Amino acid sequence: MFSGIIETTGIIISLKHEASNLHFEISAPFVQELKVDQSISHNGVCLTVTAVNSETYFVTAIAETLQKTNLGTLEIADEMNLERSLLFNGRIDGHLVQGHIDQTATCLT
Repeated sequence: MFSGIIETTGIIISLKHEASNLHFEISAPFVQELKVDQSISHNGVCLTVTAVNSETYFVTAIAETLQKTNLGTLEIADEMNLERSLLFNGRIDGHLVQGHIDQTATCLT
């Protein structure tokens, strides 16, 4: 679960296409605190950490995610809005959101 409030931004270091999936390598200020299998919201999309090294971490977006979000349009050096999942041992500001995309919409104005 997420609050919907952006914590920081990350920079895309590398992109790797594998079949219909897209693997992201991302640099972010909180990399040293991450563990594999943690959920992080990337531009509002919940993705699971698949690997972590000293300066970057990795996540994968599957075809369905790429079709319903802007993640497939991002390029190396682009910034992403990042938010780690909520801690339930303190104040929870904002609003609870899952980070899973149900559908897309078109803004008319």
